[in-house]
Amino acid sequence: MSQGDALLFAVLCASASYIAVPAAMRLTVPEANPSLYVSTALAVTFPFNIIVGIPLYLYGINLLWS
Repeated sequence: MSQGDALLFAVLCASASYIAVPAAMRLTVPEANPSLYVSTALAVTFPFNIIVGIPLYLYGINLLWS
């Protein structure tokens, strides 16, 4: 696997929470407001993944491939 493929795989794995959180919240807390937990999942995890996550994943991949 190349470094680029590994970075893409890491980003896709980290992005799984965008899909998993709404489904888990709907099952565990049915009375919760969907607009709150869907927007919170996107508003918190997406910017974190872009600003902190991708550079951190790339750093880790560079350490492993060195």
